[in-house]
Order: sequence, then C-alpha cells, then structure tokens
Amino acid sequence: MLLCLTANHRNASLDILERLSVGAPTATRALVDDEIFVSGAVVLATCNRFEAYLDIDEPLTGGEAVAAESVIEAMADASGVSVDLLRASVAVHQGADAAAHLFAVTSGLESMSVGEDEISGQVRRALDAARADGLTSSELERLFQKATHTSRGVRNRTQLRGAHRSLVRLALELASSRVAEWAAAKIVLVGTGKYAVRTVEALRARGAGDIHVFSPSGRAESFAAQHGLIPVSDFVAAVAEADVVITCTADAVVHADAFTPGRRVLVIDLGLPRNVDPAVGAVEAVELLDLETIRLHAPLAEFSAHAAARAIVGDAATEFHADREAGPAITALRGDVLSIVDDEIARARSRGAGDEVEAALRHLAGVLLHRPSVRIRELAVEGRIDEARAALELLHGLSIEAPGAAEDDGLWATA
Repeated sequence: MLLCLTANHRNASLDILERLSVGAPTATRALVDDEIFVSGAVVLATCNRFEAYLDIDEPLTGGEAVAAESVIEAMADASGVSVDLLRASVAVHQGADAAAHLFAVTSGLESMSVGEDEISGQVRRALDAARADGLTSSELERLFQKATHTSRGVRNRTQLRGAHRSLVRLALELASSRVAEWAAAKIVLVGTGKYAVRTVEALRARGAGDIHVFSPSGRAESFAAQHGLIPVSDFVAAVAEADVVITCTADAVVHADAFTPGRRVLVIDLGLPRNVDPAVGAVEAVELLDLETIRLHAPLAEFSAHAAARAIVGDAATEFHADREAGPAITALRGDVLSIVDDEIARARSRGAGDEVEAALRHLAGVLLHRPSVRIRELAVEGRIDEARAALELLHGLSIEAPGAAEDDGLWATA
C-alpha cells in the first residue's frame, strides 16, 4: 500500500518546511529499519514542499492511520516541530491518490510556480538518494518511474511545454519592480551549485551582465571561469558595492552586519534552509525578498495549469493503479501458460527436438498471451478486473486474490 504525507507552500509555513528539510534525512532510515510495516520510503524536501512516500506491506488493523502517525512522530522528533503542529500541517494521500499526487508534483502542477521544471529533477534525485541508502522498494521504484514518464508527457503534450517558469525566474519577476535596469545592476551571487547555474541563466535572460560570485566553500574561481563571471573573495566588500545580492547555497548564512545601513540593496534569498538571517530585512534601506515573500506575493493565477495536463496526470494515476490490480491476474495467466509450454518443450526434447523448437514454442506463447494481457489491463482501467479474475478461474481454474485483499476486508480501516 502506498502512503504519502505532504506539507507544502499551501498548507505549511516556511519555517516548518525549513525544519523538515533539515530533519527528514535523519528520520527516513529509522522509519524503514524500525517500523516493521514500512518496507520502503522516499523523501522529497525542496524549498516549498516536503513529501514522504511510504510502501507499507503489513496488514495491521488501522494500518494507514498507524503509519501516518508514525511518520509524523518521527519527522517531528527529527525536525524539532511539535507533533500537533506537524499533524495540522500535513495532508495524507493513499493508494491511487498518492500516485496522482506524485505525478502532479513531478509535472510541476503543484509547484508555487506552476509548470516549473526543477521539480522533476528534484524528484529523480530523491529516488536516487533513497536507492543509495537502500530505502526503496519495487513498488516505489515503479511509482517514481511512472511519475517521470508522466511529467515528460505533460511537457510534450500540453502548452506548459516551453513555458516553464522556475522559482528563480518567478523571484526575478517579483524583483523587477525594485530593479530599474538589470543590465546596469551589480549583482553578487552566493553559491555555485545547480541552482546557482539556473540563477545565472535567468539573470542573463533579463539582460544582467555584471555578475559576481562568492562561494563559502572556495569554488568561486572555478565557477566564475566556467560561466564567465567575476569571482569574489571578500563578500562584505562586494556587498558594499552591490545593487542585488542573491543567495542559493547550503553552505552559509548571511547576517545583518554584512550590510551598510542606509545603502539601498535588494537581497533575494532562494535557499532552504534560509541563507539570509531575517534580521537583514530590518537593516535600513535593505529589502529582503525571501521564499516566504515570494509565496505570499506570487501571481499564482497567471500560472494556472492547463486542464489537459491534469487529465494526463489523472489518466496516468488510473493506469498505475490498474497495473497493480491487473498484475496478479496477468502473472497467474502467464505462469499457467508457460508451465504448459515448459512441459511441451521437455516432451519435444525427449523426442530429439532442438533449440529451434523451444524458441518457436516460446514465441507462440508470447503471441498468445499478448492479447489477453492487454485486455486484462483494459478491464482493470475500466474497473472490471473482477470479470477478468472470474474468467481466469472459469477457463483456467486459476484462483487469483486481489492485491491488498486485507484492505478490502477492513483490516486497513482508517481511524
């Protein structure tokens, strides 16, 4: 059974999201190692959302509620957030709804900037991290692979393609009312990671050319050479001459004493956890634009998702759930047919038949299995999988138990 707990820019404060992004990695392994009914977990923590996807395999009474509460308690403890506050800040999805939610997230339909393209890469990296830690399961692998495939379909088949607005571009759009001319602005960028690369691209798209880069970890020289920027070694001296400071790094926090009171400068903090101490916004003439401000003032209506994209996500979720329902029936049919084929191959070999006979029989079995397998999937999508099971029992004598049958018997009834 799939379970998703999500806290995002719509239902949680930036402070909670920030705490979760720091604490979640330490809690994930404990969920899989210590909770006997959690067989896999993938955690996605970004600047405006936290997602925990769990594969639960034990038919405990009230299992969904028990699992959700276990995750909330573990994440609250690791993040320093009260259980009650975290419980009030998360939404819970299960089964097909969990799949639909992930597909929408991966396609950028749930982002602060709808259609943004960073999220699909963040989802892939979350799965890669879970793999590296040995925390995934076959069901989660299938779920996340389907999510990636769905996001490609949304980009390729809807008007969102080519119109993605990343969070960086959204921040610069909001900042444009404060920057008279980007081409004349002196900009100091803090950070040298992938987000910094996106920021440089977005700045240049607006005509900015005087871009300086500072790296708390000492990578400014190489990053500047690679991207045609000016490296900075003295951050305070660079800020004293800057018009705009943009932070996107995990390695530092900028404090108020780096700024001169009375000197006008715009500070854009794109980091989570925060790269800029909120006290910076209280320095005279310094304006701080952080993720919380972006969330509150972004023109979200402008970025409404197209109905076609939502339809693609809905269809993908239906197919994912149908494949799970159809899987046992298809596997049973294949096993029955291939068992018969194996017996025939053994008899043929006993009479001196060679490899070409085996190849021909296996090819014929594949051809014969294709059409009923497709039809079983179609029936699952139509909600008629019981008819397929009944037909297999009648024609082949196969008794097939529905996946998650314990759930249907009420063993997973939610509290």
